[in-house]
Amino acid sequence: MKILFIGDIVGEPGRKAVDVLLPKLRDQNAIDFVIANGENSAGGNGITPAIAGELFSAGVDAITTGDHLWDQKTVSELLYSEPRFLRPLNYPATVPGRGANVFEVQSPKSKAQSPLLIGVMNVQGRVFMPPMENPFTTAEAEVNRLRERTKIIFVDFHGEATSEKIAFGRFLDGRVSAVVGTHTHVQTADEQILPNGTAYLSDAGFTGPHDGCLGREIEPVLKKFLTGMPQRFDVARNKIILHGALIRIDDATGKAVSIQRIAEALS
Repeated sequence: MKILFIGDIVGEPGRKAVDVLLPKLRDQNAIDFVIANGENSAGGNGITPAIAGELFSAGVDAITTGDHLWDQKTVSELLYSEPRFLRPLNYPATVPGRGANVFEVQSPKSKAQSPLLIGVMNVQGRVFMPPMENPFTTAEAEVNRLRERTKIIFVDFHGEATSEKIAFGRFLDGRVSAVVGTHTHVQTADEQILPNGTAYLSDAGFTGPHDGCLGREIEPVLKKFLTGMPQRFDVARNKIILHGALIRIDDATGKAVSIQRIAEALS
């Protein structure tokens, strides 16, 4: 199975990149399943049901999120009714929505007569982030449940600290197919297959305008740092790039065969 993970989609420019570039990427790389982090896709702040619909129509199969989950009040509609939409697993159990799900994938390359299954899990870190349940213990219990149905499991770890992300990847090495980080909007160059077969990347980067500061206009960000005064961080407009990772998984074992960073510019 080939999985494409798309890093944090930022605003309308990021959505445009997905709409235009995803069909080509899917065909060129024979991608079977597409996961995208959509927590910044609504003007750089949160996500709405309409925007989630846009992403699904563009070819995204599952959407993950993070600490900007609650920025749009209509997100509750997705949490209650959309099984392809995930929020961080390590919220308290009473919070609506789901942190993981299993999806059917009918791969034309697979010799299996029945669809393959892929588990997708969304977890949020705690270092320099809002308080959450322990991501390690919460994820371990969920991985055990997912593995009762499939060995192919992808994890979006939404976190700030590289040390926490690396530790999490090592913790689940051999028990999931891939752990890819999000949140920092800076694509890292540490893609690797860990010793027990888990593909790992500290951060997939972001999909959107790269002529600003993490997808935002530069001047307000500079003014905030110079004065400490609140600013409105509008989404930048130019140098639009789709960032992500392409991961190939062995269908029988669930172990990663390869991981490749993606940086596709929108011309």
